[in-house]
Amino acid sequence: MTSTDLPEQDAPRYVRLTIELIAEITDEQALKAAALSQVAGDEYLDDEERAQSVEAIEVDPSGSLAHFIDPVALLGEVPGVELTSATWESATTDYDPDDESWDEYEVK
Repeated sequence: MTSTDLPEQDAPRYVRLTIELIAEITDEQALKAAALSQVAGDEYLDDEERAQSVEAIEVDPSGSLAHFIDPVALLGEVPGVELTSATWESATTDYDPDDESWDEYEVK
């Protein structure tokens, strides 16, 4: 590879960042109450989005947890980086930390 094959220094470069977290819900009611409070105070949600969020929280505690994920907070203070797009989801999963088939460092 020569220097002419390298991207120009000022050309935008995009990086897909994949993060997987497994969280244990230890108090479903506390999580639900906190998520409902967060949704009620979110000035950026319109009425339809707010209703959908409340419904998701009522149906599944994993829906509650998603309201506390803030990709802007993850990258907002990183110099030279601008968040262009973010999506995330939360879902219930089977997890047994003692099961050897679970390898949290396995690259998928």
